[in-house]
Amino acid sequence: MQETVAADYGRSWYAATAVEAPIRPPLVADIDVDACVIGGGLAGLTAAREIARLGWSVVVLETKRVAWNASGRSCGFVLPGFGADITQIVERVGMDAARNLWMLSEAGIEYVRATIRETAMPGVEMRPGWLDVSKVDNGDEMVARISLLGQDFGAVVEGWPTEQVRAVLRTDQYFHAVHFPRAFHIHPLNYALGLARAAEEAGARIFEQTPALEIDPAGVRKRILTPSALVRAGQVVLAGNTHIAALMPELAGTLLPLTSHVAVTEPLGPKLAEAITYQGAISDTRSANFHYRIVDGDRLMWAGGGEPFARSTGRVAESFKAAIMRTYPQLDGVEIASSWSGVMGFTMHRMPQIGEVSPGLWIASGFGGHGLNTSAIAGNLVARAIADSDDHWRAFVPFELCWAGGGLGRVFAEASSLVRNWREDFDAKQAQKRERQRREAGDALPPPDWNEARAAAAPAAADAYADEPHDLRSSDTWPYERQPRGELTPDDEVEAADGPSSAAEIDWRQAQRSAEPNDDRRR
Repeated sequence: MQETVAADYGRSWYAATAVEAPIRPPLVADIDVDACVIGGGLAGLTAAREIARLGWSVVVLETKRVAWNASGRSCGFVLPGFGADITQIVERVGMDAARNLWMLSEAGIEYVRATIRETAMPGVEMRPGWLDVSKVDNGDEMVARISLLGQDFGAVVEGWPTEQVRAVLRTDQYFHAVHFPRAFHIHPLNYALGLARAAEEAGARIFEQTPALEIDPAGVRKRILTPSALVRAGQVVLAGNTHIAALMPELAGTLLPLTSHVAVTEPLGPKLAEAITYQGAISDTRSANFHYRIVDGDRLMWAGGGEPFARSTGRVAESFKAAIMRTYPQLDGVEIASSWSGVMGFTMHRMPQIGEVSPGLWIASGFGGHGLNTSAIAGNLVARAIADSDDHWRAFVPFELCWAGGGLGRVFAEASSLVRNWREDFDAKQAQKRERQRREAGDALPPPDWNEARAAAAPAAADAYADEPHDLRSSDTWPYERQPRGELTPDDEVEAADGPSSAAEIDWRQAQRSAEPNDDRRR
């Protein structure tokens, strides 16, 4: 690994396998532009790219290097939904608005997929599928979730019984699962570096090692002071996540900084295939532990954490080794090749911060743990609001800016995490105990109502996406025109990951109209 790369991006597997990226110079002369984006992570780069594609002049100010923190250090899952559970979103905003938000989350996935394809990004390595497995034996919650997503939201989802899960994840720790065949996982650092190139090709200018020191948001032309120059811009986008504390302390106070950890094992050889044959992303929790996937053929990437008070990466790596061997005894003796961490910004409601803070001052932040699709949403909606006066960002108005509690908030989050993890472990042990008792008694595991689960998922599966791209801007459906293909089968998994060939095909306005055809309240 090059020392300059390690210094900028940490000694991670991502940094060691990163594509070559230019070192961009700092800003040294005053500049006058239409829009200034503060923060060179995924949200800032997406916003800059889309603002430039809409014909506006735009600069990005990055304190260090493009994607140096959370954007280039996550586990790389590109998933539908948000950090908040979908049932909580429904309770907060109602079914119609929740359906609209879910569709936007799917559009975020399609934007990432289409951007990778249309720019032919090197080193991103898309792999389809996300398996959200359960460590408890009660399938009622899963059936209800599939019903909500498949029947009410039109999502492409599948319910997997325990036997199907254990056929690809050979462990008795897991029971049933929800499968999302249209989700995928990627190399997030290479995606971010490719996104920066795409933004520059669209006309955006990126300045690294250029922190924004002060901002005067008053008036038509905002003034942003950097160490060597002044930027004047009509519109400013704050996309610095938790790192804007010095610039905008009140906004930074609405985010809870949590540290997530990721590790990659040494090559495991044939024994990895004896334990795991599923090639997509895997999550075994609704909270922070654990998320993992196969990388580099025979290595396992394992992620977890979400800690208000970060432990050392060495200690976390040891705990990951124990967790891997506990889940998959076949992998006894596993060793960690590299481990790293990144700081994510969480909001109290676990929804992203997308919108206009004051006239001409925009925020795109708070993606905690779900940033690859939501940063795409934020960048696109903010860009269209700036360039086209599009107001569909107002879908996120119900999720207001609220104080995260400061130091006390971190203490409370730590205590809540300990309780939640303890409860999750307790429930999992009880489920395994019940399964042992059933085996001793010769009883089978009582399955959930799979007919109900399949019926719930059928509308989405029957309306699964066609292979050919379509003209979305003339389509009445969203995020792109769908054509019936019959029932979705496991053999369709890779094919089902197909989507629009260009990010320009995703009509973000049409998303809102399709989701709420009879509701003019947000227009």
